[in-house]
Amino acid sequence: MSENAKKVAIITGASKGIGAEIAERLASEGFVVVINYAGDTALAEELARKIEEKGGRALTAKADVSNPEDVRRMFEATETAFGGVDVLVNNAGVMQLSPIRDVDDAQFDRHVAVNLKGTFNTLREAAKRMRDGGRIVNFSTSVVGTRLETYGVYTATKAAVETLTMIMAKEMRGRSITVNAVAPGPTGTDLFLHGKSDELIARFAKGNPLERLGTPDDIASVVSFLVSPQGGWINGQTIRANGGLV
Repeated sequence: MSENAKKVAIITGASKGIGAEIAERLASEGFVVVINYAGDTALAEELARKIEEKGGRALTAKADVSNPEDVRRMFEATETAFGGVDVLVNNAGVMQLSPIRDVDDAQFDRHVAVNLKGTFNTLREAAKRMRDGGRIVNFSTSVVGTRLETYGVYTATKAAVETLTMIMAKEMRGRSITVNAVAPGPTGTDLFLHGKSDELIARFAKGNPLERLGTPDDIASVVSFLVSPQGGWINGQTIRANGGLV
């Protein structure tokens, strides 16, 4: 039996992109996965069926992570279905790019609500509910290091997530729960590729010494390691998964 059998992982924003790749990877490694999504029920259900057809176990959970009630209900539903929570992957996020002078209040508030408060909401529930020995993986961005123009508000929320990560790792003292963050560089997802010219994408790909974009599988591999027993001595860290970009 897999060492992860009966362990339960909640992955936020898991119906597509990196989140879906993480859900599939963890399911293939024996985790029961909870596929959180905010909007597209059909996509989430399709992913759950795909996982189950391969012998895994999956549950879909519609919840807006920026809403604390939604998050609380998602944790409660997971506990009711599977008995507890062992892993939380905070993948849900929004990214709208603008120079700081052009950011309107709605855009600012949306980034803070989903990227920062959404992560806080799930961390708060996990701190109260997660089983001892658990794993938490938050998502940041390598732009915290590269500091690219137009990424200001997005990156500010992710820098805050890195700080929450380090502090929560200390607050989990005595429970054998690790708290880390992954900070991808440019990764070939719909979110990243949308609206970019081939020339710009090629420039991003050449930006790191390995001269390619990351893939969702690259990022899922880092998450897989962090939630495994082999990752148990990594705690309170941000891992920049970007091919050496920064």
